[in-house]
Amino acid sequence: MGDGALLFGGALFLGLSFGSFLNVCVLRLPRDQSLLRPPSSCPVCGERIRWYDNIPVLSWLLLRGRCRDCGTAISPQYPLVELLVGGLWVGALLAYGPSLRALSGAVLGTILLGIAITDARHYLIPDEFTWGGLVLGLGLALASGGGPGLVQGLLGAAAGFLLLYTVGVVGQWIFKEEAMGGGDVKMMAMVGAFLGWQGVLMTVFLGALLGTVVFVPLTLRRKRHVPFGVFLAVGAAATFVAGDAVLAWYMEFLRGI
Repeated sequence: MGDGALLFGGALFLGLSFGSFLNVCVLRLPRDQSLLRPPSSCPVCGERIRWYDNIPVLSWLLLRGRCRDCGTAISPQYPLVELLVGGLWVGALLAYGPSLRALSGAVLGTILLGIAITDARHYLIPDEFTWGGLVLGLGLALASGGGPGLVQGLLGAAAGFLLLYTVGVVGQWIFKEEAMGGGDVKMMAMVGAFLGWQGVLMTVFLGALLGTVVFVPLTLRRKRHVPFGVFLAVGAAATFVAGDAVLAWYMEFLRGI
């Protein structure tokens, strides 16, 4: 087996494993439950899930999506999230090669997926995603760019936090109610650590644009709370993948005016 196959196999294994752990986070963090205790068990019969029934994707397929003990259906969310995260890690390796850039993309993508799912389901962004992601983002910025990289990450984190905090304060003053959740503010600090201050601006712009196009009409009709973290997650992912190219095009456009 060649080195390339080993790399991609390792990336897939890590992605599937982190996807399995992400399922635990999505299930337990909104309920303020420990990620370690108690061990995974069936929510219906209470039987502990055996290690061989907890292998990402494969166990769900072999069990035909049902609990071994009581036959209760297991949500397809579990293998789907595992496959998505596995695809993220393999895709990052394909796009950027064996590099810190690939690792940053895979880590950020995993965190953003977790944020999007929990915010869409519970209107909540757990601190474990935001503050934990902030630490990881700053660590990767230091590893890839040394001192200057860390400074850029810190500036991005500060910009993300202050921008969303300011929007929240101004929105509350205008609308006389909470306009920006604290989770969104902390999320953008985390995003800034990965993307820098320019990436923060593009993420907020894309998130606001997507939120306006997709969700505002529904909100006006049903008066539902907007899970803005979902749109910020999409904006951050798009910025990581294509932000530099879009920014270069925009600067060239401005020079031509």
